[in-house]
Amino acid sequence: MVDYIDIEVILNTESSASTDSIKIVIQQFLENKKILPNTVISEFNKDTDTFYPFIRCIIVGNISNSNHVTVPVDFKNVVINWYIYSLDQYGVMAAAETDGEGEEVTLATYLTLPSQELFTLWENLYYEDNIKNNLLKYARTIMEFSNKGINPAIVSCNKVILLHGPPGTGKTSLCKALAQKLSIKLNNSYSSGILIEINSHSLFSKWFSESGKLVNKMFTKIREACENTSVLVCVLIDEVESLAHARDQCLTGNEPSDSIRVVNAMLTQIDQIKKYPNVLILATSNMTEAIDLAFVDRADIKQFLGFPSVPAIYKIYTSCLNELMRGHIIKYTDDLVTVDLIARGDSEIQNECSKKLLTICQNSVGLSGRTLRKIPFLAHALYVNSDAVDLNLFLNAMLLAVEAEHKNKISFTTKRKVNSI
Repeated sequence: MVDYIDIEVILNTESSASTDSIKIVIQQFLENKKILPNTVISEFNKDTDTFYPFIRCIIVGNISNSNHVTVPVDFKNVVINWYIYSLDQYGVMAAAETDGEGEEVTLATYLTLPSQELFTLWENLYYEDNIKNNLLKYARTIMEFSNKGINPAIVSCNKVILLHGPPGTGKTSLCKALAQKLSIKLNNSYSSGILIEINSHSLFSKWFSESGKLVNKMFTKIREACENTSVLVCVLIDEVESLAHARDQCLTGNEPSDSIRVVNAMLTQIDQIKKYPNVLILATSNMTEAIDLAFVDRADIKQFLGFPSVPAIYKIYTSCLNELMRGHIIKYTDDLVTVDLIARGDSEIQNECSKKLLTICQNSVGLSGRTLRKIPFLAHALYVNSDAVDLNLFLNAMLLAVEAEHKNKISFTTKRKVNSI
C-alpha cells in the first residue's frame, strides 16, 4: 500500500520562485533531515538552506495508513501531496448594515483565506480521538458531495458542522482553523477562501421584527459571496444558540416573538444557501439544550469538545514551553519527551523535567484549553523573578500557578452558588 504525506510550503510574499523549483529544493532538504510527522519547520540555516529567502515555513503532515508518529518520515518512499501558497496579509474586514433606527451595526467580519491571522492555528490545537483529522475528512466529503452534484434529497447533506462543549475548549478556534485548512487542501477546486464570521449579537435589533430582516440581509451578502464559484465560502456562527434559540422556550402568548422570527429566518436561509456547491456552515455552542432542535437536526456533524486529558495537556504545555525557550524567556535545556511516551506511562520517562511536567499535567485536569495556555504567563508573572529562568524552576512556578487557578475556580463557583440562592 502506497503511503502519502501532505507537505505545506508557505512562501514569503515577495517570493518569485517557480513551484517546480520549490518542490525540488524542499524535497532535498527534507530527505537530508530526520523529521517526525506533524512537524512545523520555521527556522532555517541562512548559510546552508538556499531556499531561505523565499520560504517562510514548512508544515509536515501525517503519513497515511500509519500510526508511527515517533518515527522520522522516509521522504524517499512516500508520495508527497504538495500545497504551496502564501498567506493573505490584510486581516479582518467588517461588513456593516443600517438597523431600523438608522444606526450602523456590524453584521459580520470577512477574512480572506489562507490568512496570516490563522497561521499554524490548526497545528497548535490538540485533541484526542483524531478529532481534527476526522473533522477535516467530514468537511472534505461534504464539499466533494456538493461539487459532484449529489442530490441532498437522496443523500442528506446540509453542509452544517456543529461543535459543542464547555467554554474554553477551542470550538471557535477549531472552526477557524478548519476553514483555513480546507482552503489549503481544496486549492485544486478553489483559488482562495473566505471566512465570514456572523456577529450573532448585532443581529438582534431593538426594533421589533427588525432582527429577522437583518438576518435576511446578512445571508443575502453571503449568497453574493457564493456567486463566485472559484472561492470557498466558510460561514462561522459562534454561539449559535443566540440565533437558533429553541422556539418552544421563546413562546409568549399567541404572537411570535422577535426571537422566533430570527430562528425562522435563519433556518430558511440555511435551507436556501446549501444549494451553493462552495459553501460550508460552521457553528459552535456552549449550551446545546438551548438550540432549536430543527437546527440541531440540520447539522451533518455534531462533535463534542471536552476538557483536555493528560496527553493533550502535555502537548499544550510543551508547545508553550518551546515557544518561551525560543523567545529566551526560559533557558534551553534538555528536550522534553514526546507525548507518545507520556501516554505509555511515567515509568519509562527518564527526563526529570518531563516527569515534573507530567505531574503538572495531572494536576491540571479539569482546566479548559484556554486556561491551560494562560498558566505559563501566570507562572512567569507571579512566581518568576529573573529574565531567563531555568526550565526546572519555571516548572515549579507552573505548578504553583495551576494550584492557584484551581483555588480561584473553586472560589468563583462558590460565589456564584451563593448569589443564586
